[in-house]
Amino acid sequence: MARMLIFGMGYAAGHLAERLRARGWEVTGTTRDGRADSIAFGDETAVLAALRTATHILSSVPPAGEADPVLARYGEAIALAPATWTGYLSSTGVYGDAGGAWVDESAPVRGRRAGRNAADAAWSALRGDMCVFRLPGIYGPGRSILDRIAEGRAHRVALPDQVFSRIHVDDIAGGIIASFRGPAGVYNLADDEPCHQNRLVEWGCAMLGAPLPPMQSLDEAGLSPAARAFYAENRRVANGKAKRLLGWRPRYPSFREGLASL
Repeated sequence: MARMLIFGMGYAAGHLAERLRARGWEVTGTTRDGRADSIAFGDETAVLAALRTATHILSSVPPAGEADPVLARYGEAIALAPATWTGYLSSTGVYGDAGGAWVDESAPVRGRRAGRNAADAAWSALRGDMCVFRLPGIYGPGRSILDRIAEGRAHRVALPDQVFSRIHVDDIAGGIIASFRGPAGVYNLADDEPCHQNRLVEWGCAMLGAPLPPMQSLDEAGLSPAARAFYAENRRVANGKAKRLLGWRPRYPSFREGLASL
């Protein structure tokens, strides 16, 4: 029986778990508190037992500062585990600012978060069957521009040359599943149409019949530090490697299909 152990049952990992369980997989995940359907991350006895029986292992836990908590605590056990597939959810933030240019998996790792860069490299080197998935902005049910518009939290920012890539959460799950029969390596999972965030806001407002938020400068928008950092980098993420080697195609090739599905 196929058994997946997921470190960090967050938004994307939870969607993957649902897809796998629908296919008859046994899926176990870790959480901080070990709620009813998971294992507490700090319960080493339970985690090590799950590692011994897992056929597939995935970490979706981001680094905490400079350290990766999963590698720090369980890295050696994961390296020695009998699983036939391992994976890690990384970020396209490892590429840093590209001035709006396209980046593929051969681009240098020079992101502004040293801990993320180091975790990406450490997971890539951990095992020969490792698949590292570099993800841009994630959206999906309950987490999209439509929700922000409805809650009055959407902004239009006057940075006309700013471009972002994004990925629907279902397409992350699809890319991971496709990799089970593909070669190990690093893969970008992104949709086919990078664009300015303002286009999503305008499209979403039209869908909902909501008024457009005013165009503002970055300072006028009053964004949180995390949201402001979103605008500090400018790049288009190429997804051709995943298409060629995994046979993956995004179900939602642009924000239009993705938002319509919501």
